[in-house]
Amino acid sequence: MMQYEQAPIPLVLFPARGAVVSEPLGVVLLFVSWNFPISLTLDPAIGAISAGNTIVLKPSELAPKCSSVLANTIPRYLDPEAIKVVEGGQDVSEQLLQLKWDKIFFTGSPRVGRLIMSAAAKHLTPVTLELGGKCPTILDTLSSSYDLQVAVKRIAGGKWGPCNGQACIGIDYVLVETQFAPVLIELLEKIIKTFYGENLKTLGNLARIVNKHHFDRVHNLLKDPKVAASVVYGGSVDEENM
Repeated sequence: MMQYEQAPIPLVLFPARGAVVSEPLGVVLLFVSWNFPISLTLDPAIGAISAGNTIVLKPSELAPKCSSVLANTIPRYLDPEAIKVVEGGQDVSEQLLQLKWDKIFFTGSPRVGRLIMSAAAKHLTPVTLELGGKCPTILDTLSSSYDLQVAVKRIAGGKWGPCNGQACIGIDYVLVETQFAPVLIELLEKIIKTFYGENLKTLGNLARIVNKHHFDRVHNLLKDPKVAASVVYGGSVDEENM
């Protein structure tokens, strides 16, 4: 019998008693993102298993080596009757979504999140969607020069550190007073050169864009006339070594 926690009941319902009983949902489907393919697999999997559920993991096909490691390692050390790893592309995901699940957990884009929620609605399956967003940074111009140096270092690290910006927690834009913008730009350029050097194309420890589709998407943003006119540092592309 599951342990329960007593819950308060209004006096008007006396002599009734209340309790909170934690029960497993059942079979949980986990769709894993490509940018943190190991941690974003294990974190929700640990939670689902700890709650007594069985799970089916669908790693991202955009991180094939990590997907292969998960598919080969998990059955070796964990109960294959409780945890299954299913590899494949979009067609496999679509087939999985045609089935009835007790819970679906997804990390990824809002576009795919809508598709998953729509498929889950047919079975009234509860979903958890961890979707990308926009992460601003607000910079206070009244800070000391030392604090500004520290802040700009953290902005650069927060933007290009996690998968070279390909993360939901990556900084997207900075809000600052107009009069302070030139100082911020100058500091950012200096810090970027300190962190990554003068020639980013030859840097071996900086993540690349995950695939051609996303490379073209970012490239098209840079080709927008308004964006191109506002670039003050960088802006070049290297499709061969994307």
